[in-house]
Amino acid sequence: MTAADPLDDTVWAMGLMCGTSMDGVDAAMLLTDGVEIAAFGPSLELTPAYNAAQRALLERVMATEATGGAMADDIDRAARAVTDIHFAAITALRARLDMDAALIGFHGQTVFHDPEAGRTVQIGEAQRLADLIDLPVIADFRSADMMAGGEGAPLAPFFHFALARHIEAQEPVAFLNIGGVANVTWVNPRKSAPEEDGALVAFDTGPGNALINDWMAHHTGEPLDRDGAAAAQGQVADDCLRQNATDAYVARLPPKSLDRNTFALAGERMAGLSPEDGAATLTALTARTIAASIAHMPLPPSRWLVCGGGRHNPVMMRMLADALDAPVEPVEATGLDGDMLEAQAFAYLAVRSRRGLPLSAPGTTGCNTPVKGGVLSDPRHPRREHPYGF
Repeated sequence: MTAADPLDDTVWAMGLMCGTSMDGVDAAMLLTDGVEIAAFGPSLELTPAYNAAQRALLERVMATEATGGAMADDIDRAARAVTDIHFAAITALRARLDMDAALIGFHGQTVFHDPEAGRTVQIGEAQRLADLIDLPVIADFRSADMMAGGEGAPLAPFFHFALARHIEAQEPVAFLNIGGVANVTWVNPRKSAPEEDGALVAFDTGPGNALINDWMAHHTGEPLDRDGAAAAQGQVADDCLRQNATDAYVARLPPKSLDRNTFALAGERMAGLSPEDGAATLTALTARTIAASIAHMPLPPSRWLVCGGGRHNPVMMRMLADALDAPVEPVEATGLDGDMLEAQAFAYLAVRSRRGLPLSAPGTTGCNTPVKGGVLSDPRHPRREHPYGF
């Protein structure tokens, strides 16, 4: 099998994603024309994403970007680390393939996101990555949207629209991603294109796993509440929920998006709780902010399809089922891979970008009009012969 030219109807593209939890780099192949999904290809998660020193560097960059800007030397070293680990993920996935990608969708590592300030920062060396892998790389997916008045996030909704069509959904459906931040995409599959009015509503709902992960790391030394074990043993402290810092955000109309650390104060207000009660209360906070998102949707979804790490937490899934008046299922119930959806999304968006199709619309980010995006980096050196005939 060989890859087609990126401007042909259907190509194999590879998407890469490392979320704000920085647990691992996902790499996934997708066969698409940037409109429909023809096939899902091999994928992998390279974990851990970063060694202890690299993670500490990235955390320092995130902290300093939030308070005025990181040192140039730190940014350069962090970008080099991000590029190296993504190159390792590409290399590992390529070793499993009987084809190669026509192009790569490289999101980079988000170190700061503040749409109200008109600023989002993803780091990574797209040109260097293109040179290393000898393939075109599409990166910088968010800047064009923000220049057009958008929030720069979320970017997966156009892919969610294609997924809803792929699974032959007939009624509105919600794709719920519970990563560090939780975000939802409401999809009307009866519309003909994702940029059509009424096709999509998408926004960050509030905290996802970030507050829970930070709580567990601080109180137990564990990086997360694995399988919801701590929350299952705890009690929800309703008085702490009533004092949380999310109410104003939850009530705000979309478009809206968040940085991982936006609601750090909500976690601090759990001080004094046991590790188990804190985990249960923060899990309930995520579930309740997600349930409140229905108020911003044109119609209640017929089902909720959950992806991201939160779907592995049975306490989270039970709380969502109790709070939402519709089936709540992991996306695997429809045959999709919930661990790879974001990586697949950036493969899909890379093809759309190369074909000059929009990546966002007013209903997803609040941009003024549907916006094209992504920046192409071609390899600088002469093309080598690939083992797969390109």
